[in-house]
Amino acid sequence: MKKQVVVVGLGRFGSSIAQELYQAGHDVLALDLDESKVQNSLGEVTYAVTGDATSETLLKELGVQNFDVAAVAIGSDIQASILVTVLLKGLGVPFILARSSSQLHGDTLERIGADKVVHPESDTGRRLAHVEFHPGVLEYMDIASNYGITKMRPPEHMVKHTLEEAGLSGPRDKYGLAVLAIRRGRECILVPSKDEEVRPGDLLIVAGNTEQLGKLHLSPKETAKELPVEPIHRQELNRGES
Repeated sequence: MKKQVVVVGLGRFGSSIAQELYQAGHDVLALDLDESKVQNSLGEVTYAVTGDATSETLLKELGVQNFDVAAVAIGSDIQASILVTVLLKGLGVPFILARSSSQLHGDTLERIGADKVVHPESDTGRRLAHVEFHPGVLEYMDIASNYGITKMRPPEHMVKHTLEEAGLSGPRDKYGLAVLAIRRGRECILVPSKDEEVRPGDLLIVAGNTEQLGKLHLSPKETAKELPVEPIHRQELNRGES
């Protein structure tokens, strides 16, 4: 399901998360003090803003309190990272992912309410954009732009149905995805047939477009009714400034 996500900090890690989530169909607001970084992100996120995320007034003007997820990707400025996390928690953002630069920094972020603390490596931003923001996804491997392989738990509405009934019989089926294998306990079924039934406890190894992967966990009714999320408009963001 599409979410509204605010990403604070547009370094390598933050930019990677923001771009991946935007390409996956989420509504992404990117925020950074560095105007050049904000300019570089235009066209790669829903909306990019130059501003100080340690200002509670600015966060409220941007409507961050109404967002589903926040990613605090501030790098070396530990004080700002902690303060922004506290502000986001106080504004009631349901899920906060925060980057830490050390074990002590990470422990502090957890104590003040970050739901997930990460110690980023070179490709962590891209991987987390898929693993942490898609329910049921356990692992993700990037193969090409907007295409990857994922290990996931099957959505409830697919359990006790064959792959064909679930819309997963091949790239030309409903979801446009290929099931490479099914992990069932200690057994691994490679390239399962379209008549293979998805059972409780199964793990699916699926390859395909990341946007289609994200739609797997929508109910059939939600999939049919799914509409594009309207972008955040400048007028709405600047309403508090007039």
